Amino acid sequence: MSRSGSVLGIDLGTTYSCIAQVDRYGRPEVISNMDGDATTPSVVHFQGDDAVVGKLAKRSSRIDPDHVAQLVKRQMGDPDWRFQAGGRDWSAPGVSSLILGSLARDAERATGLPVKDVVITVPAYFGNEERKATKLAGELAGLNVIDLINEPTAAAYAYGFGLAAAAEGTGADETVLVYDLGGGTFDITIIELRGNDIRVVATDGDHELGGANWDAELAALLSERFLMAVPSGSDPFDDVYSEADLMTQAEELKASLSQRERADALVTSGTERASVTLTREEFEIVTRPLLERTIELTRRALASARELGSPRIDRCLLVGGSSKMPAVARRLTEEFGFAPQLADPDLAVCKGAALYGHKKLLERLVSDATAKGVDLRQALADAAGEHGMTSDAVKQVVDKRVVNVVSRGFGVLAKQDDVLTTVFLVHRNDPVPIEVDEVFYTMVDDQTHVRVQVVEQGGAEESPDPADATVLVRGEISDLPPGYPEGTELRVRMSMGGDGILTVTAHHAGRKQPLTMTVDTTSALSGEELAAEAEAVSLLKKKL
Repeated sequence: MSRSGSVLGIDLGTTYSCIAQVDRYGRPEVISNMDGDATTPSVVHFQGDDAVVGKLAKRSSRIDPDHVAQLVKRQMGDPDWRFQAGGRDWSAPGVSSLILGSLARDAERATGLPVKDVVITVPAYFGNEERKATKLAGELAGLNVIDLINEPTAAAYAYGFGLAAAAEGTGADETVLVYDLGGGTFDITIIELRGNDIRVVATDGDHELGGANWDAELAALLSERFLMAVPSGSDPFDDVYSEADLMTQAEELKASLSQRERADALVTSGTERASVTLTREEFEIVTRPLLERTIELTRRALASARELGSPRIDRCLLVGGSSKMPAVARRLTEEFGFAPQLADPDLAVCKGAALYGHKKLLERLVSDATAKGVDLRQALADAAGEHGMTSDAVKQVVDKRVVNVVSRGFGVLAKQDDVLTTVFLVHRNDPVPIEVDEVFYTMVDDQTHVRVQVVEQGGAEESPDPADATVLVRGEISDLPPGYPEGTELRVRMSMGGDGILTVTAHHAGRKQPLTMTVDTTSALSGEELAAEAEAVSLLKKKL
């Protein structure tokens, strides 16, 4: 039973999502939805003025695919993407807010208590815009997003919790590689577990690579085999209803081939149908390039970890439902010599988020008490009494540190030898929180204004070409007083907290107050669009 004032963890997945809490014994538990399932399909079916989330919505993709939104997480951070349904355009945060709201309502029904404060997981390789869009989705759902936590970090947190419990609180020291292959995203993260510390060393990934790609390749193979069996038939991909049914068959067949060497699927197109048999070997052959992409990213992350002084991997954890495919563990062993182990692949991320949310709650209780002059020992005892824990247990949770890294580089545009260049201040795999300064200089005497453009690394590697970066925010220091010569200093400071949100300040001697820029969490939508989105979500919530 959840307690009032708890912080719940949400794994907002590309294909499936779930919500968890920490129970009265301090253990994470996933809260089942109304169907009695631990996970809910991240699918929304718009039915006129109503919307259905989850299993029923997923089934509707076969009969009403034009009004079913899925794989929306891949669109997070894209300000131009919209899904047209119910007479309006929905942004990715808007659709995702309906999924989050459904999870929260199911948790409220199960526990009898309101859900307000949450921690939401994001792929480690999500950039600034995707993180802001995720936070916005939570806010549109009426939730207070206490923090965002990277999915592999959450999985390692759950794993580290299990280690500490097994060792009666002593924890263990080891370096863990978390291979996280979810439904729509892939992350590879090297994490050091040292006593109370969870320190991310290096991370890499691709947020457009996941189990859905394997499904697509399998669906293409099924279509090919169907046309061989029924030469007069039409390609299932030529009809939206047949295509939706084919994708469902592909997902189910993928799961079957993870358990057995061969499996059958019934493929239909129009009035024609055929039973198609595929072997695991055939499936692995057509999807080999996808798997090799994950191996390439793993190799790159390991190289970064070695450069950062962490050459040894003690354990390889497989997280994410798609990591259950036998080829994954086998290929990791072949390439790196690992002995991979499945670590609660479907639920570990959600449980880790709940544990992290519990940590944030206890930190807040202790911090608020000490700020009011309460002795630390008493503050720990009070928090322990409120949550049925010992003071030592509370202290252990509060003292546990999570040190993350930046998934992409950040910089500003500046002219060097009259050429506009990207100058990076923050680099991929820099630890956070981080605060860095860089000095730039004015270009002419009596310069009246300075334009500041903050950018994010666009590709896998840092590039000085502005075309390879994404502009996050623009600002200007204007109306500078005369009298400042060419070469006057402009000091730029970048800071980033554990939530991955970037703040930039720029200071010129001609202004007492620096220019401060943060990208508003609502910046993915205009003010008018945001108000309309919030109203639409609110109306749907009242009907659910």
